[in-house]
Amino acid sequence: MLDTVLNALKVNAVVIALTIIVGFVVAKLIIAIMDKAISKLRVEKTLLRFFRSVVRVIVYFIWILVVAQEANFDAKYLVALASVLSAAFALAAQGSLSNLFGGVLLLMSKPFLVGDYVIAGGVEGTVLEIGMLNTQINTADNKRVSVPNSTISSATITNCSTEGKRRVDVEFSASYDVSVEKVKRAIMEAISEIDKVVNEPTPPFVRISAYKESSITYAVRIWCLTADYWDVHFDLLEKVKESFDRNKVEMTYNHMILHMK
Repeated sequence: MLDTVLNALKVNAVVIALTIIVGFVVAKLIIAIMDKAISKLRVEKTLLRFFRSVVRVIVYFIWILVVAQEANFDAKYLVALASVLSAAFALAAQGSLSNLFGGVLLLMSKPFLVGDYVIAGGVEGTVLEIGMLNTQINTADNKRVSVPNSTISSATITNCSTEGKRRVDVEFSASYDVSVEKVKRAIMEAISEIDKVVNEPTPPFVRISAYKESSITYAVRIWCLTADYWDVHFDLLEKVKESFDRNKVEMTYNHMILHMK
């Protein structure tokens, strides 16, 4: 009787060992096949790593269930334990999970890519990395800001790099004593000195935008390549001031004239 029990245990142990080995090999093979399939998807590398991690967890969990079944262990206890652990993890990491789902949403919808200049989550700068939990943005003054993905995915995103050109909008003030045509000519003269200005989709635009108490405001709109935006912006500010000085155009400030009787 004892010999029969020992022989049964030995057979069972051999079956379990074979199940573990074969199951591990099959799991690795399935993971390798899924990796090849996932790598063909046209998505960001971060999202690929996330998909691979999910596939590995699912395959290994199924493998553990098969081994437990061969060992005559009730698999429903493992499923119940996994459910409890998942619920506890979800409660403990609600913020991280929202960031995770936000990261997946960003990587799938692609509102911006690495290297784009964006305004997202209250931060403006160049995208350095799109992680699963946070997005790294480098600001214009060379500060690296880590923004939670949930904040970005739930807010308005402005991508300044998707189009090849950007419009520079600036306003200038000039005195009422100077004719409108003279001011416009002086501004156009300044624009002509900036090499990076382009005439498409529209040529440079200069018109009166407001009449203030002490000055007339002129709206200036010019186009340039996206990469040249800030160079053109600052060049315009400097060139207009120089042109106003040459053409005797007064850039007024708020003042009050009193007439005494």
